[in-house]
Amino acid sequence: GTSPMTSLLLAMNMAATQFRLTVEECLVGTTRAAAHALGMQQDIGTLEAGKFADFAIWNIQDPAELVYRIGFNPLHSRIWRGQ
Repeated sequence: GTSPMTSLLLAMNMAATQFRLTVEECLVGTTRAAAHALGMQQDIGTLEAGKFADFAIWNIQDPAELVYRIGFNPLHSRIWRGQ
């Protein structure tokens, strides 16, 4: 299905607080597991040679900051398709 939610960080916050996922599980769920669920694990989801270089650079000191604050967006920059 689809979701009207537009905030990946809010989804991660809800996964951590409501469903008690760890920070690591939230990150895997939004990367590797998401790519697998879409049948796209050969091209995206992990940083490996031969895959598209899609990733975010966050201005944080600890990954837990991504799921802790609601409305906080520490995105420094993003790389999509290597650009």
